[in-house]
Amino acid sequence: MLQDVQRKEIDELYKTSIVQQTAFWSIVKRKVGWQSMALNFKSHHSQLFHNVANDRAITSDLLVIIQQINHTDSIAYVPYGPELEPDQEFQGLFLEELSECLRSFLPKNCFMIRYDLCWEAFWADDASFVDERGHVLEEPSTKSQEMRLNFNTVNWNLSKSQTNILPTNTLYLDLQESLDVILARMKPKTRYNINLSIKKGVNVRIADLSDLHIWYQLYKETAHRNGLFVNDIKHFEAILTAKSASTTSPADVYYLIAEVDNAPLAAMFLIVSGNRGSYLYGASSSNNRNFMATYALQWEAIKISKAKGCTEYDMFGVSPNKDNSHPLYGLYKFKIGFGGELFHSLGCWDYPFDNQKYQLYKCMEVTNQGYHIQ
Repeated sequence: MLQDVQRKEIDELYKTSIVQQTAFWSIVKRKVGWQSMALNFKSHHSQLFHNVANDRAITSDLLVIIQQINHTDSIAYVPYGPELEPDQEFQGLFLEELSECLRSFLPKNCFMIRYDLCWEAFWADDASFVDERGHVLEEPSTKSQEMRLNFNTVNWNLSKSQTNILPTNTLYLDLQESLDVILARMKPKTRYNINLSIKKGVNVRIADLSDLHIWYQLYKETAHRNGLFVNDIKHFEAILTAKSASTTSPADVYYLIAEVDNAPLAAMFLIVSGNRGSYLYGASSSNNRNFMATYALQWEAIKISKAKGCTEYDMFGVSPNKDNSHPLYGLYKFKIGFGGELFHSLGCWDYPFDNQKYQLYKCMEVTNQGYHIQ
C-alpha cells in the first residue's frame, strides 16, 4: 500500500490547514524541548479509495513528535495526522502499514505510536449515533470501534486510547460568504452580544510578546475557574516567537486582547495556516462579563481569518452534544451561537510495538485534565 517512505527536513512539510502538522508546530515543540521528525510516503488511489478512475500516485507526509517517557523509552505522537484520509474500509490497513513503515525511523526504544486522528468518525453519519443536527446521541462501544478500525488489518493491533489529547469535536464556520452573510447565520443572541460589545466600547487589538503576562494571568484565571490543565508560559512564548516564514508550511499567529479603557477583559490565540483560521486558546476575566468581550474577540478573529484568505474557521473544541454535564458544554453553548457545522473525529488511537510496555504505560496514564495542545 505504501511506497518510498523517506525522512525529510521539517522545513519541507507540505502546506496544510492543520496547524499541528506544520513546520511551524514542529518549531514550537522544539522550543519547549520536544523532538520531531517529518516523513514522506507514497500510495495509490486504488489502495485508499473506492471507485477510482485514475489510479495515480499520491505523495503525502506527516509530522511525528517524539515524547520521552523515561531515560530509555519514548512514544511517537502524531498530532491530528496523518492528513491523508482513506475511505473507511481502508483506514485500519493504512494505519497498520504506515506504523510498520515508520518503525525503523523511530528511536530504538519507542514502544508505540499514538495517532491523534482528525478523520471524521465512521459513525458520524449514522442516525443511531448522531441526530440530524449533528449532536452525538451516543458513541459506539470501544470494542465496536476497535473491531471497525482493525477490519482488514493483519495484526489487529490498533487500540483506542484511554483518553483523547486534542479535541475530538469541533465547529467549522464557512467563511466563503460575505461578512454580512456570516453574521446573519449566527444566532440572534450572538449577533446581539457582538453589537453590545461594540456599544460598550470593547476594543480588540493585536498584541505581542511584551503583553504575554496579560494573557497568562487571564489564562490561569480561566483554567482554575473551569478546572482545566494549565500549560507553562513557555509554551505560549514558543508560539509567539516561532518563525516559520521560510518553510513550506508556515503559520501566522495573532495574539488578540479585548479591552475597555486599557483594562484587559479577554484574550485568545488565532493561528492561520493554509485555508483555515483556528482558535486554539482563549481566556477571559471573571469581572465585567457583561461587556461581552469574548464575542468581540471571536468576531475579530473571524474577520482576520477571512481577510487572510481563509475559507473556514475552526472553533476548536466543544462538547459532542447539548449535555450540560459535559466539561466542554459551556464552550459548546458559546461557540454554537456563531453558526458552523459540528464535526466529530476519531480521536487518539495507539499502535504498540511492545505490548508489555504499552500495557504498563496505559496503567500509568493519568486522566487528562482538559484539552491542551500537544
